[in-house]
Amino acid sequence: MDTRIPVLEKRCLVLGVSGGIAAYKAADLASRLVRAGAALEVVMTPAASEFVRPLTFQALTHRPVATEMFSLLQDREIGHVALGQRAALMIVAPATANTLARLANGLADNLLVTTALACRGPLLLAPAMESGMWHHPATRANLETLVGRGAFVVGPETGRLASGGVGEGRMAEPGTILEAACWVLGRGGPLAGKRVVVTAGGTREPIDPVRFIGNRSSGRMGFALARAARDRGAAVTLIHGPVALEAPYGVDTVAVASAAQMKEAVLEVSDRADVLLMAAAVADYRPRVAAEQKIKKEAEAARLELVRTEDILALVAERRRGGAGPAVVVGFAAETEELLRHAREKLEKKGLDLIVANDVSAPESGFETETNRVAILDPRGGVETLPLLAKREVAEAVLDRLLPLLAPR
Repeated sequence: MDTRIPVLEKRCLVLGVSGGIAAYKAADLASRLVRAGAALEVVMTPAASEFVRPLTFQALTHRPVATEMFSLLQDREIGHVALGQRAALMIVAPATANTLARLANGLADNLLVTTALACRGPLLLAPAMESGMWHHPATRANLETLVGRGAFVVGPETGRLASGGVGEGRMAEPGTILEAACWVLGRGGPLAGKRVVVTAGGTREPIDPVRFIGNRSSGRMGFALARAARDRGAAVTLIHGPVALEAPYGVDTVAVASAAQMKEAVLEVSDRADVLLMAAAVADYRPRVAAEQKIKKEAEAARLELVRTEDILALVAERRRGGAGPAVVVGFAAETEELLRHAREKLEKKGLDLIVANDVSAPESGFETETNRVAILDPRGGVETLPLLAKREVAEAVLDRLLPLLAPR
């Protein structure tokens, strides 16, 4: 499912592709940016055209690709000046050692560099080169110069290189570059200067060193909330249980396993936060005693005594009554019956500012899905029922409801 990303949607972005083998990844990046809703223009150096033909990018963006230094755009504007002035952000991927040197020294002898010099928006660089070139003092000095002028850098990563060796210098993956672009463009958003804590995923309560009590939460909803808050300019801390998801770019992450560890992390971080989004599926019960060694399968039946875990939202509510803790707290209620009644009870009992309720018995909504159908409830009796949406869209809707609550504070 393609999901538009509000911070990118309808924004003019320029993708500068320079001549390296990683240029093939730039095609994937272009596709992702277009699917996210960006109005994307591509500028290629002559060397880049030796690796990937301009027609590839034209097919992906449905726009002509700029390659000629002295070409005019269709409206007769000077190409590099017009693109630079329109761009909300220019991404250079791959940014080779040669291109970094030209950018750092202002050598405006190809269309990519001249467009970058004319660009009024920020510059995001994704370096890609052999390890020796990456670590060379000249490259490091050029990069330091560019960062000092306000450029942002994503990567490089360590991995297999064009030479066949393994080392640092591999271009960041397209998904990571896209997320970095969201972070750069979102810095001045409506949550700029705010601290947001998000919890995500389930917890695991150990029975013995091998077994645990857990649930089916994938963490996708919480991760979507973290990305949406980041894209609106917040400083985000994501506290998550065991998940199989990539950490969002530009977000501080804290990995935990059990409900007790989740509690400690939330209480430690949330006192300094403006917002707590409690999307984690924290276990309500844990074994009274966890065996030190693996329990052997001997008896026909086994008895496991469970005790309640501490209620994290109740502890946060207690702190808020004492004048500490986040200004706004949003809870989540995963239910299988009487959705609105149970959600309303939790909203009132925990002193929440909003609660997001979803019926996890529906196959297309809730755990282990890419979509959710939720209702958002407030303490004044209001209920907003949303249609089935991608979880990223649900996250945006939740933040839309949260912003008016935060503004007066």
